[in-house]
Amino acid sequence: MRSTLFSTLLFLCLLAHTRAEITVYGLLGQTTANPVLNDGAQATPTTTSFATATTPVAYTQLAAYNPIYLYPPAIPSPAPANTFAIGVPTDAALMSALSIKQSGTFFGFSIEMSVANQLSDSHINPPFLNFMSIIAQKAGKVHVRVGGNTQDFAYVVDSLADGKVIEKDKEDASNPTSTPVLALTPDLLYMLANVSSLVNVDWFLGIPFNDTVNWRFEIAEYGEAILGDHLLGFQVSNEPDLYAAHGHRASTYGPFDFFGEFADFTTAYAADSKVSNKNNLIAPNLASGNWWPEDIWNTGFMEAYGSSLQYLAMEHYPTDNCAVIFPSANNPPKDPTAMLPAYLTHQAGLNFVQPYLNSTALAQQWGKPFLLFETNTASCGGFPGISDTFTSALWGIDHALQLAHSNFSGALFHFGGQNVSYNPFTAVPTNESAVHQWTVGPLFYSAVFVAELMGTSGTTQLKDMLPNNADIHTPAYAVFENGQFSKMALLNYMTDPSGANDYTATIYVGGSGWSEANGVPASVKVKYLRAPSTSEKHNVTWAGRTLGGQFSSDGRWQGEETVQTVQCDQTQNMCQVKVPAPGAALVFFSDAAQAAAGDDASGVQTFATTAVTKTKNTVTVDPSVLATSNGESGKQRAQSNLGGTSLKVSAAASGPLVSGFAALAAVVAGAGVAFRASW
Repeated sequence: MRSTLFSTLLFLCLLAHTRAEITVYGLLGQTTANPVLNDGAQATPTTTSFATATTPVAYTQLAAYNPIYLYPPAIPSPAPANTFAIGVPTDAALMSALSIKQSGTFFGFSIEMSVANQLSDSHINPPFLNFMSIIAQKAGKVHVRVGGNTQDFAYVVDSLADGKVIEKDKEDASNPTSTPVLALTPDLLYMLANVSSLVNVDWFLGIPFNDTVNWRFEIAEYGEAILGDHLLGFQVSNEPDLYAAHGHRASTYGPFDFFGEFADFTTAYAADSKVSNKNNLIAPNLASGNWWPEDIWNTGFMEAYGSSLQYLAMEHYPTDNCAVIFPSANNPPKDPTAMLPAYLTHQAGLNFVQPYLNSTALAQQWGKPFLLFETNTASCGGFPGISDTFTSALWGIDHALQLAHSNFSGALFHFGGQNVSYNPFTAVPTNESAVHQWTVGPLFYSAVFVAELMGTSGTTQLKDMLPNNADIHTPAYAVFENGQFSKMALLNYMTDPSGANDYTATIYVGGSGWSEANGVPASVKVKYLRAPSTSEKHNVTWAGRTLGGQFSSDGRWQGEETVQTVQCDQTQNMCQVKVPAPGAALVFFSDAAQAAAGDDASGVQTFATTAVTKTKNTVTVDPSVLATSNGESGKQRAQSNLGGTSLKVSAAASGPLVSGFAALAAVVAGAGVAFRASW
């Protein structure tokens, strides 16, 4: 990956992790057996059309723009019923097995530290801020993590040559994963603070764990001073269950060795006078590689270190696509056409959470939020035809809601660059930035759906309803806020343009088994997430709006919002809601939920796309905003001695701080990407 000066924070990272993970660098190509090619225009397709390919097709260009489409799976035989009933009480006290209370920030994002190295002087690229603003408007704020494998090898320096904020030393990467030693300056943290000054984004940071004699806490020291209230906590260790396999520890390294090292860490951390908060750590961050979570709990980890921990966290992906980088007899390539059906089923989420149910129950006893710190469709960049299609949008909703139902407190979906398939959104390649805009991945619509479902009350509880005789193609979740039924999420994983496999759910509220009266309003509002098929890549709409097709998004909604009104039968306490095949519906029942249903555009802070140095698809920031966005004007910063990067800067300054070099931060395109792969 190359470092480009005067661009901004690059959300290019790729997690991979099924049984193990590493970080590698390079391009990712994918050969798809028996694919289907889209024969329509790629920039602005209006329908998904297919032409049979009789031989495998190899696409070796940038994965984020892969034109290969896969045939959606056939309708199951027999097909699930297309009419069924769901009964829900109005009072949460009458519903068993509800989740813990969840926040709108549940669906967050993750970045590998080694690729968060793009800077900006005064020219800001706003699409990233627009995307984050959409989520923040619905959820109140956005949670983002900067860390990963490279955090363990990171250290802070005052400055780097040519004004860089990150410098990777790959020659000293003496390990089989080629994880570089990472030098960074405090300007990286100032960039994060500047993002938070424009959009309400809070940050998790990773800190080193590789040198257990000479602990390095500078990231924590600067992070606390610079980010202030926008700092959520510090991730300590990254995938310790893989340290031995990756050559970072002896081959005999086990859970009790980690337990001992964590003791050394917390002792040294407690003695650091430059860090005031000693109980904001995040651990154990297992990769589900060689240890089970119980292997850590059985060491007495929580009894010994619980007072130092703000969060418990794990990292896990449902599968990997790593053989395209590391083919071997033990790791044969996976055919996306064969993998596709596994993502279009509710069973995927049920299987995923099973190993963690004991841990989420223990976390409640310990009073700690339990996070999934890294996840996405598949490690090593995901699968073309799956991770970059409407399949991932439906999977992402179900994945997040099943985690929430199972008492996780958040899930961070990993980012990559142009060389991966699973991005929620992708910056335009730098050599095309004068003529093209960004590309939205269907997965971002999952984040929008989930943020709006969770809302800002902080009281949201979920119940997996398992309707239609627990059919795996037609899942549904009931949502309660402030103890009252407020919303219903309905998904349809099938693709059938004829409409024969659209389904109608009859939702009984306060009836059908409950003695409540007047359970439903006279009508409900419904927002639909739609696409022509589960294999569609760009023609995706949320409540009639879109964020644009390939190379055509600036992070702002396009088109007219369409919120459906469905009349209900109050004499029978029921509403009938139709769900297209494929599609997802978010149904708003309570008065408060309905009042908030039509807000996709209103109240969303956006950043304009007028030009500064080019004439197309570039942006400026209003000078008055630029002068004050960091809490003070340049003159005020000079007078108050806030221009440096040392810890003499006060964390109590009014507003986020800015170093003399780092100005406004944003996300831009980059030519390189860190690939994380199962080993």
